[in-house]
Amino acid sequence: MTTIRREVLTLPAAPPGPDNPLPPLRPLDEAHRIDDRDRAGLPRDMARQIDYEPLRSLLPAQVRDGYGRGREPRGLDALVIENDRLRVTVLPALGGRIASLHHKPTDRELLYANPVLQPANFALNGAWFSGGIEWNIGATGHTTLSCSPVHAARVPAPDGGRMLRLWEWERLRDLPFQVDLWLPEGSDFLYVGARIRNPHERPAPTYWWSNIAVPEDRRVLAPADEAWHFGYERRLRRVPVPEYDGVDRTYPLNSTYAADYFYEVPDDRRRWIAALDDDGHGLVQTSTDLLRGRKLFVWGTGPGGRRWQEWLTEPGTGGYCEIQAGLVRTQLEHVKLEAESEVSWLEAYGPLDARPDGDWHTVLRRAEDRLEAALPRADVDAAYDAWRPCADTEPGERLATGSGWGALEVLRAGWKLPGTPFAEDTLGAEQRPWLHLLRTGSLPAPRHDEPPGGTLVARPWRDMLETTAATPSAEYHLGVAQWHGDDRAQAVRSWERGLKSATDRWPLLRCLAVADQEDGHGERAADRYAEAFDDLCARRSDAAKGDDGWAAVTASLGREAIGALLAAGRTADARAVWERLDPETAARGRYRLIEAGLLAAEGRREDARAVFDEGFEVADLREGADGIGLLWARLDDAPLPARYDFRMWPDGE
Repeated sequence: MTTIRREVLTLPAAPPGPDNPLPPLRPLDEAHRIDDRDRAGLPRDMARQIDYEPLRSLLPAQVRDGYGRGREPRGLDALVIENDRLRVTVLPALGGRIASLHHKPTDRELLYANPVLQPANFALNGAWFSGGIEWNIGATGHTTLSCSPVHAARVPAPDGGRMLRLWEWERLRDLPFQVDLWLPEGSDFLYVGARIRNPHERPAPTYWWSNIAVPEDRRVLAPADEAWHFGYERRLRRVPVPEYDGVDRTYPLNSTYAADYFYEVPDDRRRWIAALDDDGHGLVQTSTDLLRGRKLFVWGTGPGGRRWQEWLTEPGTGGYCEIQAGLVRTQLEHVKLEAESEVSWLEAYGPLDARPDGDWHTVLRRAEDRLEAALPRADVDAAYDAWRPCADTEPGERLATGSGWGALEVLRAGWKLPGTPFAEDTLGAEQRPWLHLLRTGSLPAPRHDEPPGGTLVARPWRDMLETTAATPSAEYHLGVAQWHGDDRAQAVRSWERGLKSATDRWPLLRCLAVADQEDGHGERAADRYAEAFDDLCARRSDAAKGDDGWAAVTASLGREAIGALLAAGRTADARAVWERLDPETAARGRYRLIEAGLLAAEGRREDARAVFDEGFEVADLREGADGIGLLWARLDDAPLPARYDFRMWPDGE
């Protein structure tokens, strides 16, 4: 019989730290944009979906950048689903990630199971970690839920056994989703039923990729003769499979640089992807036809790719690649989910044994025959049909609790969402002021001893903000919502109105400074940043100096202020901000890099070079970022030291 139980998974883990309390007003820093030269040759449906409402803002989510790189053993709450063939370990507090898929008869781990939990800046909102199977919903990139809790409960499975349901409210697109996991008795395959719902009276852009980490010393098989290659030089081009530029790219270690290969699976072919070792053992993922896309991501063997592999785990640990499955051909696309509709599919994960070497079509035919023998395509379709009536079954015992945002939205709109209850008892401190606005029409101001919380930016909440009393707090949040809606002139007016009577001026001044930067008014932005930081330091009480929230806002505002002041050539003012940062903040790797840049701007090149010699680690270094290399090039003609080399593309591209 299949069982579901609680366990504790203990790993060396870096603490997540506080979120960045400043609203993310700047355009999304997204690497997945294509060169305009490549648009002309795209299939029409792909071109249309690439242009369909790409994400331009993280709001209402906040950036998660408070983590470090000091790891200590930490117990992680886990839910284990097990039958006589498979043992599946799920982490409900970390996006419902499947951390392990262990095949018991062969005693093999089918996934890349990271031996540490190390956040890094790969999710849309920052903190993400590698390994296992993650559920990417929302928009191009790793989900904002990567390091966030989801709801979990027991539910009856289609075969009468037990099923684990995960569900949450995805805030970037305002859509609820669920993932149902079950193991039929005697099955070598984990079944995954997934559903995204759009309860709104308008269409919504939708995105899904199931991301599967597997050891990189594999050959990756997918039923395709062509793929869309996308690298960090942002060129999208159709290439042959398996060989491209004289190299068989289906072996991840044959690529020098990081790249995506989105396989062009013919419409009449079964949807599947597998990663097999030299002996022919490995993992296969297959699905109903709706989940049409399949992808391979490789880090490559270049110095930057290897450095990232070390960065995400521990030196000496084997590297990984990613095989993925999505709703469309590429991760550059979003699809329209019509109003008051839903989309659902079924996936299956399990072991596959098939020889990976030899002629491509022979290898594919051999693997497909083995897959059909182990799990017939008709059985996957039948499992989906059996699961659909169970998708609305109300959950039983609650096993984990996610956020209260879904409960707030259900209260606001009165939606009925069978199978995924967002109960009022999940509402927490983050939702409290918005619940007050919903029920009373007024938005309570934050206490003077705490920074303002996050802002809800969807149109119904903006409408409520426009009709509530025009307090400085309401004007601040209204301006953020207007900015998100691309009504920037109104946003500036709201912030300026709020500033006239505000006691705590720094949140409004910071928003106006960002607006100035976006409009090209660098000197005025620098003035406002300096004034905002002065006001913050004056308002921050001695009692609050040890508080994580105040430390986070001081660090974040100081970081932005120094950047704006240096951009305006005001090194003395930038130095004055630096001197007021907490010693703990100044010692962090990100701020050591800022210090080196400040020293270089002051003409103290040797002192700046000494910062590199002493060593630092920028915990929240962004995927594809090249700031370290650019600063090094200003200080030294020598090659960039390996410990700082995270470049993911060839020089000159």
